[in-house]
Amino acid sequence: MRCARRRLISRDARQEEITDENVRLVCRQVHAGMGLIALHSAHYSKVMRELLGTPMTLHWREHDSEKLWCVNPAHPIARGVDPCIVIPDEEMYGEPFGIPEPDEVVFLGWYKGGEVFRSGVTFHRGYGKIFYFQPGHEEQPVYEMPQIQRIITNAVRWAAPGYRVKEYPDNVHAV
Repeated sequence: MRCARRRLISRDARQEEITDENVRLVCRQVHAGMGLIALHSAHYSKVMRELLGTPMTLHWREHDSEKLWCVNPAHPIARGVDPCIVIPDEEMYGEPFGIPEPDEVVFLGWYKGGEVFRSGVTFHRGYGKIFYFQPGHEEQPVYEMPQIQRIITNAVRWAAPGYRVKEYPDNVHAV
């Protein structure tokens, strides 16, 4: 537990190195139409907290297996993805997940401990699209799994700008 706590503190401390100005610039680009893919612990990034306006809190623990269920197979991010993907060793993220109501839930994770999690969700902010995807603990080769690579590739295509403005107006609150 000491190692996990140290890693968590380190991850949080690194977030504090990101300036408020950089957060503002990224958020303005998303509002103007840039897509954003947030993977795994990026849910707690300053950018995500600013864009979604919530603390983004959740329950978590190390080492569990996850069944990633595709609950929205008609969504473009789910194109060509199996109905269930088994991830043998993953960090457990569990509900309640402090996010606003997603536009769509594409994937739902279930863990052998009985927890569930909205593991793949979409949001729109201004003209931009956001996809948050939970799988991908840095200690495991999750991103090497072909089905996970397909999901991320599909997400990049889905989030690609369909319309962009040069600059989102300052007088419009986009969240």
